[in-house]
Amino acid sequence: MNAYTMFGGKGGVGKTTCAAGYAVGLADAGHETLVVSTDPAHSLGDALDADIGSEPTSVTRHLEAVEIDPASRAERYRVLAEALADDMRSVGVRVPEDDLDALFGGAMPGADEIAALDLFGEYLDGYERVVFDTAPTGHTLRLLDLPDTVGRAVETAASVRSQVRRAADTARSMVFGPAAFRGEDDADEGFAELRERMERVEAALRDPERTGFRVVFRPEALVLAETGRLVDRLREYEVPIADLVANGVLVDVNEDCSRCTRQRDRQQERLEVVRGRFDLPVTEVPELDEPRGVESLLAVGGALNGE
Repeated sequence: MNAYTMFGGKGGVGKTTCAAGYAVGLADAGHETLVVSTDPAHSLGDALDADIGSEPTSVTRHLEAVEIDPASRAERYRVLAEALADDMRSVGVRVPEDDLDALFGGAMPGADEIAALDLFGEYLDGYERVVFDTAPTGHTLRLLDLPDTVGRAVETAASVRSQVRRAADTARSMVFGPAAFRGEDDADEGFAELRERMERVEAALRDPERTGFRVVFRPEALVLAETGRLVDRLREYEVPIADLVANGVLVDVNEDCSRCTRQRDRQQERLEVVRGRFDLPVTEVPELDEPRGVESLLAVGGALNGE
């Protein structure tokens, strides 16, 4: 069983329900579990029927939940941006105030995913299990591409800042002598910590011993094509795929209802296509009446945990 599990797929296939149900099942088995929503359109709280926010909130004895709020974490990135801007201004390079948010700020493209990865890095060792309810496919792929991108950006920014500070110190030393040279400050530590977290996240995401991606789909024709694209991209990113999760599978149908039996049979045909196309296990989650709250999610968790 992986320490970190990510649920992803096309919008509307039930990722949040599956992630919440899986997390509830883990917690019910006694594992200290955190379930994280990285989807800007959060619905994790609705699924759990609990008030949760931007910091981990207790849901049950062994379960905590959090919905990532990029704005609440933007300040820590802004501090780094301001430190770099201040040093550049000290050598005569003006950085407009409006541009600060473009440097690790909340207005930066991908800020939601960066905040999610940053939090992931913080909680890598804080829980037995961490479950991610990711955004629809496009956002998820951007999230998976970010650890290396952000790590390189932070390394570049730190290098630029170091060079600028050395130039500024050299200029001041001509006037003030050796006392002009400055040691490391909080921003230096902040750059180093963010870079280290991104490196740890990238390593964790690609480690099959620790991470498994569960691709959620509904056995419907229009969904299968996007599922295939997501599987292909995950393999390109070298993210280990645990299984495919067929959500909403019809099980107990009224045999006297011809429409119901036809729909069930079509689903089974599509599931056979999926099994034939992908060299991956397929886990089936039965169709349920909008499970909401811990008790009703236990059935989802049971299916996803092989019970």
